[in-house]
Amino acid sequence: MLWIPITLAAAFLQNARSALQKRLSADLSTQGAAFSRFGFAAPAAILYAVLVLGAGGTSFAMPPAAFWPYAAVGGFLQISATVLLLASFRHGSFAVGTAFSKTESLQAAAFGLVVLGESVGLVGTLGLIVGFFGVLILARGGSASGWGAPKGLALGTLSGTAFAIAAVCYRAAALSLPYGTVFERAAVLLAVVTTMQTVGMGIWLAWRQPGEVTRVVRAWRLTAPTALIGVAASACWFTAMTLQQVAYVRALGQVELVFSTLVSILFFKEKITGREMTGILLVGVSIVAVLIAAAR
Repeated sequence: MLWIPITLAAAFLQNARSALQKRLSADLSTQGAAFSRFGFAAPAAILYAVLVLGAGGTSFAMPPAAFWPYAAVGGFLQISATVLLLASFRHGSFAVGTAFSKTESLQAAAFGLVVLGESVGLVGTLGLIVGFFGVLILARGGSASGWGAPKGLALGTLSGTAFAIAAVCYRAAALSLPYGTVFERAAVLLAVVTTMQTVGMGIWLAWRQPGEVTRVVRAWRLTAPTALIGVAASACWFTAMTLQQVAYVRALGQVELVFSTLVSILFFKEKITGREMTGILLVGVSIVAVLIAAAR
């Protein structure tokens, strides 16, 4: 059950990173704010992999051919999901954007079954469905018109789709690596993916938005912590998803909604309604059901 505390740590760190990225959105483009999580991250990810392999006395081994397409697709979709999530913040509240991206867990169950042949079972499926309705109620609660801005809703949901496919690809990539421990597999995957993301998005930004990379670097007091927190969050996610099915990990990760609600109240001064609290309760029930299913 080691994946449980690791997932909780990942959810907390991811929420902290998203909050910093929302602040960056005021000074940088959506793509620039997304790049902030990668710009300073590659060296940290590589160092982490070196330390983990060194601690185990393991030499680096070239990943097999099956690893690369999963890692590349996962890395691309994770960037896309981050951009979509940040764009959803511009059309709705922080809690609403995060909530709709959390439909990822239900989507991950479907993609995990198709790609990896992993089933979550009846209890797990029911838990995911309850969680799905929980995030819908949570997202709807803060809007007088019901669902809020349709564009924010759509962007958040698409973000969840991209995150779900990326997560399944990451698990497939990690399981293909020839290392003895999950920590070594997750660390090498993190180093490879983060480096590809940093180089790829850096080149794209330099081409499409000249000067944006420079603005990211100049804002290092916020972008550097964002990147380092992002690396820590990804290390936890990758480790948890190597240990356990993606759908279970992402379902437990919905606890981030509680963190995002607190951030909305304490930092962004956004009001939270009784309906949103009901949604959080349903998410809690969903998490309990998923933990029961995972323990079987």
